[in-house]
Amino acid sequence: MSFVTSKEMLLNAQKDGYAVGAFNAENMEMVKAIIQAGEELRAPVMIQTTPSTIQYGGLETYAAIVEVEARKASIPVCLHLDHGSSFDLAVQAMRAGYTSVMIDGSKLEFEENIAVSRKVAEVAAALGIPCEAELGKVGGKEDDLEAEADTNTDPVQAKEFAERTGVTSLAVAIGTAHGFYVGTPVLDKERLSEIRQVVDIPLVLHGASGLTDEDVQDCVKRGICKVNFATELRVAYTKAVRELLAEKPEAYDPKAYGKAGIAAVKELVKGRMRVCGCDGRA
Repeated sequence: MSFVTSKEMLLNAQKDGYAVGAFNAENMEMVKAIIQAGEELRAPVMIQTTPSTIQYGGLETYAAIVEVEARKASIPVCLHLDHGSSFDLAVQAMRAGYTSVMIDGSKLEFEENIAVSRKVAEVAAALGIPCEAELGKVGGKEDDLEAEADTNTDPVQAKEFAERTGVTSLAVAIGTAHGFYVGTPVLDKERLSEIRQVVDIPLVLHGASGLTDEDVQDCVKRGICKVNFATELRVAYTKAVRELLAEKPEAYDPKAYGKAGIAAVKELVKGRMRVCGCDGRA
């Protein structure tokens, strides 16, 4: 238990038909909230940071915070680089203590994506660290990257990509988008089922903030083993802080804001863990 890689988490999820919730954290309070939620529900935990979050706080700082909190926990906790933007950043994250990484070459041409993903996967494998990659373009905006249009993952390409790169999990595009949805999302779930039939490694769903519980659960049934949640955690944290300041405008102690944010994020994460079916799996 304690501070681990994502390998066993995702393989267990794949074997037993549930998904691990992967939650983006921006600060110490969100890290505490996510781990507390996992402890209460006995769920495995994946905590993620994006390149812009890392630019804000630093790889070593987030690695230290998560490791310290994880080692106090009785559940498995993993720290994952989300949407790693380059080979160098992925390697830096591994050196800093991250126990799982993603290289996002989805904006590149197919062969270029294979090349950079394989390069990261080889280094990660040598260090015993799992590596996620992405094929196809998930719409919307994630971090500083914005997709102009959705390009769903091709099952035939997905099979070739997984075999040639050696990555241990694959994020697929089936109509989801980063951020909140402007309209009602239309997911190509049959495409997901087709990908599952030809790709053996765990599949990842990005852009889950704003999806219905039913959509997430259906995707899990069709083979998704990891579901990413980011935007809605930020919204929950900020809403709680705003409400506290509206109720107590004289408040000046940041610990008060932090406690409010922790409580809101923890309840949201617990709900998402239940939807993914990872509660009771630690």
